Amino acid sequence: MSKTKSKGGQGTPATVALAAAKVAFTLHPYDHDAAAQAYGEEAADALGVPHERIFKTLVAEVDTGLAVAVVPVAGKLDLKALAAALGGKRAAMADTAKVERTTGYVVGGISPLGQRKALPTVVDASALGFDTIYFSAGRRGLQIETAPADLVRLTRAITAPIGKAS
Repeated sequence: MSKTKSKGGQGTPATVALAAAKVAFTLHPYDHDAAAQAYGEEAADALGVPHERIFKTLVAEVDTGLAVAVVPVAGKLDLKALAAALGGKRAAMADTAKVERTTGYVVGGISPLGQRKALPTVVDASALGFDTIYFSAGRRGLQIETAPADLVRLTRAITAPIGKAS
């Protein structure tokens, strides 16, 4: 995997953050279908990557405020587990408009990196079982592949089993 600099209009706050941290990553563009609703599954299928290796970035309201959850597209977010990982009692999915305002990204293209406001982040523990994982580069139709440990370090995330089978 090589360090990829932003070029060809593919620079996003997420790729800028990776490049600034001198982290090795690879960009994987694909043709996004505007009618797609399951963005992570679309990315996995378009790139030929197992759904367990593509991670979606979700934002939830936890007792203490907004938090980011990074879970495999093969499953769902366990809201109770997310709340517990952050020392809370309950969590609910955050309002879309609030998420887009806070992160600076649109739904379907939210990256855990390069958000307008750094939020507490929890990465599902399954990510650590892979040499590299894929997640949104900050826009629909573009995925980043990098080591999960780099994602955890750059987002100051904790890891916990927050995903569940769908």
